[in-house]
Amino acid sequence: MKRIIYISVFIILAILSACENKQDVSMSIIPLPVSLEIHNSGFGINDQTGIEVSGEELSGIKNYLADEIKILIGISIPDQDYSSVIQLEIDADLPDSLGNEGYILEVDAKGAKLQARSEEGIFYAVQTLLQAINEEGIVPGMSVADYPRFEWRGFMLDVSRHFFPKDYILKVIDYLALHKMNTLHMHLTDDQGWRLEIRKYPKLTETGAWRVDREDKHWNAREKQKPGEKATYGGFYTQDDIREIVAYARSRYITIVPEIEMPGHTTAALAAYPEYSCTGGPFTVLPGGVWPITDIYCAGKDETFSFLEDILSEVIELFPSEYIHIGGDEANKMEWERCPDCQNRIKAEGLADEHELQSYFITRIEKFLNSKGRQLIGWDEILEGGLAPNAAVMSWRGTEGGIAAARAGHPVVMSPTSHCYFDYYQGKPELEPLAIGGYLPLEKVYSFNPVPDELNEKEEKYIRGVQANLWTEYVSTPEHADYMAFPRLAALAEIAWIPDNRKDFNDFASRLRSHLLLLDKKGINYAKSFANVNLETDFNTEKKEFLVQLSNTLDYGEIRYTLDGSDPAVVSPVFREPFTIGETSMVKAATFVDGKAYSGIASEKVWIHKATGAQVQYINEYSEKYTAGGDDALTNSLRGSVNLGDGRWQGYNSSDMEVVIDLGLETEINKVITGCLQTAGSWVFFPEVVSAFISDDGKTYKAIGTAKNTISLKDPERKIQDFTIQTKAVKARYVKVLAVNVGVCPEWHSGAGEPAWLFVDEIIVE
Repeated sequence: MKRIIYISVFIILAILSACENKQDVSMSIIPLPVSLEIHNSGFGINDQTGIEVSGEELSGIKNYLADEIKILIGISIPDQDYSSVIQLEIDADLPDSLGNEGYILEVDAKGAKLQARSEEGIFYAVQTLLQAINEEGIVPGMSVADYPRFEWRGFMLDVSRHFFPKDYILKVIDYLALHKMNTLHMHLTDDQGWRLEIRKYPKLTETGAWRVDREDKHWNAREKQKPGEKATYGGFYTQDDIREIVAYARSRYITIVPEIEMPGHTTAALAAYPEYSCTGGPFTVLPGGVWPITDIYCAGKDETFSFLEDILSEVIELFPSEYIHIGGDEANKMEWERCPDCQNRIKAEGLADEHELQSYFITRIEKFLNSKGRQLIGWDEILEGGLAPNAAVMSWRGTEGGIAAARAGHPVVMSPTSHCYFDYYQGKPELEPLAIGGYLPLEKVYSFNPVPDELNEKEEKYIRGVQANLWTEYVSTPEHADYMAFPRLAALAEIAWIPDNRKDFNDFASRLRSHLLLLDKKGINYAKSFANVNLETDFNTEKKEFLVQLSNTLDYGEIRYTLDGSDPAVVSPVFREPFTIGETSMVKAATFVDGKAYSGIASEKVWIHKATGAQVQYINEYSEKYTAGGDDALTNSLRGSVNLGDGRWQGYNSSDMEVVIDLGLETEINKVITGCLQTAGSWVFFPEVVSAFISDDGKTYKAIGTAKNTISLKDPERKIQDFTIQTKAVKARYVKVLAVNVGVCPEWHSGAGEPAWLFVDEIIVE
């Protein structure tokens, strides 16, 4: 398939000229149509409104539209005797530039006419019509010409780490259809569970689908199954379940792409069939993130490939998708290095190393899939050692893998952690349910352009689309999955649909405020993180006071706040304009809607101390990835949260933090506090020790004390620790602080030997 660029000139001349200024902000259409003109006259859907179709092939969509209208406004569509009509018409003579998924929609006083070159286009026109209907059943007059930017508009749900029932998968399909997304990627297998019935290998679900229940413990603090323990947590989809899911998705014009992980992330499979490993086992299904995980399929045994080909044969029979996802990521090759069979394979095939062995593995699987008329897609690690000839790449470790694949002429789906990982926090962790870490607010999702600037026009065509990924280590229920997905998935749906130059976050935000009513009707448990209050400050060095600005992402409701430490209530002051703070204060704020608290309570202690606003000289430079705003970050009086991506943490990769703070004049000092973060799962550790020194001239320094780390580096929780150095009153102008990085991840860590991070938010001088 080819990317659709622009619709034909006659459509543009007819309706595009008016769309810039006539967008009705009260409409909740997401994604925004490429071209939309609002007219003065629309029509009301009532019990005398009919639906007509141009052919029997549209009868399913007709029934779908009638059902959705009944749900939305409670009106049953009659089969005959109607005065207004909604026409659904396939017209092969429409411009080719509309493509297979584009459509034209016209609404006037007589009704609505939906035209497209295919069923898919009609279905997407129906979604636009449904989103335009208000609570009274009124559809505004409009002219729409629309088509998607990308052919792959995807969402990945990890059903391995936590199992989600079939009924919820069907709901997810409806959610995607509502937003004109067309791909559901199901992550069916991993170390913590095998979720697909394979009839030739029944132990994959008899054993591999079940793990010992450690759900009461942190994901990274779960011990392996002990002898005699029963594995009771899990579940799987029967082949009949999958056939039902695939058929339901087809009725919503959504493709299900299955993922069967290989060569790594295979512990659940090897627990059932250990003979296909390098060691022979035994293995148990992992209950959580038990690191390091070195379990891997043996690439030296031909029997391994026969096993996988048998599995993939059943997968191909169940899933009609063009692409079969084989994972390929995070394959720890330690077992291959010491496996005689794998080493013999390397020699026999003339391979350079284990990376090329992985390429051999992937290429061999690709040949099998190609022989069955299917294409292979994998995470960007499949580039290592050389990319299989026809493989597509899903780029998750940034965009670099996607750029390399596109330049080599391979199809690419962009899915980088920076913008597409929906297991990341979307607000302050203290106001959010537990997540894996990271920080991905709604506005950052919307800012993503899946086509990197580094690609030329020829290379750009290989970027086939974009996908959001919801990994579920910390997501165990449908309600939590909804929360992590929405409304961020609405933002991703829009960037997957409209041209990048049409994006406008403020316009999107105004439509989303209305769109939330539709999500409510659908029963989607979306996050309200967009209503959480953000605090920004501007320090006046002369007056020694902060100007405080409060806001929320969607400019939603009204913000009420307090400065005395009490929780905001309906009687608390409403924030209307920035205010000043001249002393250390606890600011608490929340968004209220209709007189009731709508968001969580955001708390921010604004510290005003002797180093506030002071100039900082950096002996060692901080990382460009984690600047916390730049050179004044360590003395701006704002503290970070346990979310390392909240923009408040300054990061040092493998290096120490060493800075000199110029207090401006000789100042009495009693205490120096350095705030640090540890989140071991993200390779961020507390410093070994923090030391403080003072000087009168900025040249000769005297030590005033040290503070050692008191928390284990193995602690799986995200924690903040203030390294406090107390001293007798001393006077100095300059304060030097040295925080010693642990250097590299410890031996027991999954990143053993790799550079470790040190994160600092503030240096407080009292």
